[in-house]
Amino acid sequence: MKKGIVKIIFIFIFFSLLINPALHAKKSANSIDLKGFSKFVETMLKEWDVPGAAVAIVKDGKVVYAEGFGYRDMEKKLKVTPDTLFAIGSCTKAFTATVLGILVDEGKLEWDKPVREYLPTFKLQDTFASEQMTPMDLVTHRSGLPRHDPAWFGSTATREELFNRLQYLEPSKGFRTTYQYNNLMFMTAGYMAGKIAGTTWEELVRSKLFEPLGMKNSNFSVTDSQKSADFALPYSKRDEKNKAVPFRNLDAVGPAGCINSSVNDMAKWIMLNLNNGKVGEKAIISEANLTLIHSPKIVTGGALNKDEEFLYALYGMGWGIIAYRGHPVITHGGGIDGFISGVSLLPRDNAGVVVLTNSDSGGNRFSSIIAYNVYDRILGLRQVPWSKRFKERDEKAKKLAEESKKKEDTDRKTGTNPSHTLDDYTGKFENPGYGIITVGKDGESLTAVFNGIDYKVEHYHYDIFDISPEISREQKIKASFHIDLKGNINSITIPLQAGVKDIEFTRMPEKKGK
Repeated sequence: MKKGIVKIIFIFIFFSLLINPALHAKKSANSIDLKGFSKFVETMLKEWDVPGAAVAIVKDGKVVYAEGFGYRDMEKKLKVTPDTLFAIGSCTKAFTATVLGILVDEGKLEWDKPVREYLPTFKLQDTFASEQMTPMDLVTHRSGLPRHDPAWFGSTATREELFNRLQYLEPSKGFRTTYQYNNLMFMTAGYMAGKIAGTTWEELVRSKLFEPLGMKNSNFSVTDSQKSADFALPYSKRDEKNKAVPFRNLDAVGPAGCINSSVNDMAKWIMLNLNNGKVGEKAIISEANLTLIHSPKIVTGGALNKDEEFLYALYGMGWGIIAYRGHPVITHGGGIDGFISGVSLLPRDNAGVVVLTNSDSGGNRFSSIIAYNVYDRILGLRQVPWSKRFKERDEKAKKLAEESKKKEDTDRKTGTNPSHTLDDYTGKFENPGYGIITVGKDGESLTAVFNGIDYKVEHYHYDIFDISPEISREQKIKASFHIDLKGNINSITIPLQAGVKDIEFTRMPEKKGK
């Protein structure tokens, strides 16, 4: 009797699937369990005090989730939608690497030829690196240069001018020996791509990627974003409250991080990367080159990740590569004033997720928590309490920072004075790689302006001063003023980049008539 019932049930299931296979296929394609997910996102939005965010999830070639949360404009109470534009920051880098891959497909570029064959004036301090650097090196963070971000951040220099300044930036490691994140190398890659194609990097990305993918709302400038009917304002914490901050223009270093997009558009980007470089059946980039872009080129860190869910971290070309709970993940984050983003691909699970936020404070933790929760749901595994972990770590880091500050204060020599009158410290000081810092005087205090950012200057001891940006008084670094043989203040050294000598700015001669 029991065997007969089992047989009947088996036959019923078999014919149900046979008669309506579409139902089974749909269940398989959308097998990710999203029950309670929207509520989870809303809870995390409040817990991490993020003004607004948008999330899209792709599974088996379909967008299974695309929603906006919170506000794109807090004052006007304008809500985030799946079409709201956010700055995606360094998630732009994968677009730059892909454009290079397309040029390789077209026979216009070779990954392993020296950059100098395409840009004859390319020059770094390291002669060997100058001669041997390849397009692949440019997009794998193995140039030997550390970040040197203050050399471009806020600068009015053009892309070509920043390119010409590379020769003045000191390397901190040997060529191809160490992973060191560097935006200027990606800028160079985009600059090179534009020169090769006889156009600009922006036009290449637009024609080769945005248009074929149907990314109609995406753009390359925060100026263009603000002309849209649906864009997010950037927010940052000021006195523990979210405040709207100015948009950061990244046009000069665009290939490293200037794209603005929505989760609806970015879902199309994810599908291209999961579909072997195809939109439908049309190949945008060859599977071979996309696979190369997604493949490891350098180890980003030698230590085993402290979280048991992760293994070692690697870097491909414009993408980071990790293993999460035994599954490969191809991912990249982005962060710029008021925005944090994250894009992830789970290639073996044919899935991906994009998280965009308009907060550079809580947005960093929030975007990771949401992405990891999506990974757990895609993999059908227990959801890890990432928010709790991050809260504990942040509290510990805060205490360590407070202890470090107390130690720093004990190093200060009290009762000292500057060797000159404050007027003697004023003037313009220049570094060929970093640009000009202008020191001025406001009443009985010094001020400074560097790359368009205002700094407060406070005496620390002797001829050493604390300088800090007006927008963030906690970020203090020490500037040392130096005296020539005649007793004049002739230079300033500032530790703007770890791992290299302090950046030296030399007094510029005063113009005649002044």
